[in-house]
Amino acid sequence: MPELHPLLAARWSPRAFDPRAELSATDLASLLEAARWAPSAANSQPWRFVVGLRNDERHKRIFTNLAPGNQRWAGAASALLVAAHATTSATGEPLRHAAHDLGQAVAHLSLQATALGLQAHQLGGFDADSLRADLDLPSAYAIGVVVAVGRPGDPDQLPADLRTRELALRPRRPVAELLLA
Repeated sequence: MPELHPLLAARWSPRAFDPRAELSATDLASLLEAARWAPSAANSQPWRFVVGLRNDERHKRIFTNLAPGNQRWAGAASALLVAAHATTSATGEPLRHAAHDLGQAVAHLSLQATALGLQAHQLGGFDADSLRADLDLPSAYAIGVVVAVGRPGDPDQLPADLRTRELALRPRRPVAELLLA
């Protein structure tokens, strides 16, 4: 098996977060700086984030709009970030690659989290329309994911079904299955 950089190997999407750990302003700035340096088509940098720190009003609004299954664990994360991208340029041209660019920014943020001893779990289970309304987000932005960020917690604090998933091996498809031709 080819060697994988330790930072990539250590990245994962936990459900167990330390409910007492706070995300420092320095760590948050570092995460956003990593996202800022992600590549994008024509250097458009179409991504935008809404940051909710645990117990603040934005965190509560984001949390309320998560699917019930995600609400079972995501509230323990130190922060919930809404990741969105512009759908058109300043001149009104469609940004065809904006979703990909947002994915790059979130991937950079996730790897920076790992480098800082944090973890990031991207979730797609949320009510986008309600979240947009609750956060008063401009219609020119499409919400891609919500990212839970925090220090790893104790899997034994999770409900039994989530603990089983948390402790299971992380399966990955063989490289051969990733190739279309």
